[in-house]
Amino acid sequence: MSIPAEGFPLAAAVSPRVQVVDSTGSTNADVVDALLGAPEDWPHLALLLTTDQRSGRGRLDRSWTTPPGTALAVSVVVRVPGLPVQARGWIPLVAGAAMTRAIAAQVLGTGHDARLKWPNDVLLDGAKICGILAEVVPGMPDAVVIGAGVNTRMPQIDLPVPTATSFEAAGLVCDEDRLLADYLTALDEQLTALGAAGGDAVAAGVLAGVEGLCSTLARDVVVSLPDGTKLEGRAQAIDPDGRFVVVSGEIETAVSAGDVVHVR
Repeated sequence: MSIPAEGFPLAAAVSPRVQVVDSTGSTNADVVDALLGAPEDWPHLALLLTTDQRSGRGRLDRSWTTPPGTALAVSVVVRVPGLPVQARGWIPLVAGAAMTRAIAAQVLGTGHDARLKWPNDVLLDGAKICGILAEVVPGMPDAVVIGAGVNTRMPQIDLPVPTATSFEAAGLVCDEDRLLADYLTALDEQLTALGAAGGDAVAAGVLAGVEGLCSTLARDVVVSLPDGTKLEGRAQAIDPDGRFVVVSGEIETAVSAGDVVHVR
């Protein structure tokens, strides 16, 4: 997939800066570096994108690569000076929900289903189509860079694991410009609502929105925790702090970080 000659007019109508590069190591790393050098050039919702990312990074500092032209890598700057620090853990979840909505709009009426897997993976028909990584810019606590990688034209044979998918593998064509515009719009709307509510995700409607999209709830899960242990139980809820509540026997555990596996 090459960059379209007409660019991204729908995304540009939402974002103050849409920078496109032919290839790069990591869009997140590039944007963080750019912010440190010239923060005034990267306002709220400014973005960098490519279809050839060579050294992508995911949660827990995992690395991943995709064949050139098969995935859309985009990093967006969000400025959140009015959002209380204790509420900023919601930013990755809001981003995941925003991308879920954007992908759901792409597949509307096709019989395919886009859902959110806690905290911020997007699933298409139960398989991962998008991962998201949010990073605070060093020395700039009010600036967060949100990176997303969407499998667009990746053939089935190139999918990295059996639990991954792409638009092409599902027999679909992605409108990248519309996808970006929908993603940015939903991201901005939810962050604005969260800030206006003083960081209260319940009052802002953010918690209900995330729960409504989340396929992890009300099912059995295994959670690999950062300390190397595993937690097995029933996914019950997302709490007001964005943590994932797992019930095992009579014990409720609120998980703030971990890899979740849906037990089929």
